[in-house]
Amino acid sequence: MFAIVLFEPEIPPNTGNIIRLAANTGSELHLVKPLGFSLDDRHLRRAGLDYHEYAELRIHPDWNACRAALPERRFFALSSKAGRRYDSATFLPDDVFVFGPETRGLPSEILAQIPAPQHLTLPMRPGNRSLNLSNAVAITLFEAWRQQGFSGCRAL
Repeated sequence: MFAIVLFEPEIPPNTGNIIRLAANTGSELHLVKPLGFSLDDRHLRRAGLDYHEYAELRIHPDWNACRAALPERRFFALSSKAGRRYDSATFLPDDVFVFGPETRGLPSEILAQIPAPQHLTLPMRPGNRSLNLSNAVAITLFEAWRQQGFSGCRAL
């Protein structure tokens, strides 16, 4: 299934929400240090509720270790500065979605390692800077999962 990468996340409730999202979609969650919080943070636990045990969570000491843990997979960088809308991409089941820190987004050195056609953005009204990280991850992930026919979800 898909992999979500949070590069140097800063806000515990966002990461907690994304842990819950990963558990409910069957996605892997990769956190790249340094983290802006402790994994014991009460806000992280509260937002993730009891989903930590259901999420496949991996912590990496740096970006290179994260890349090495996801070999042969296609990476997409999500950035408010990208020129291609997220819904124009065709996603595959093993794709990796990379999101940057809440206050500054993905640094240019990370963006440079992902091909430009795989830089995606979410549409917003003019003059706005960005969406909340956990919302951006959810929007992107559900579009990718929708394209896979919500594979693995319970029958509705």
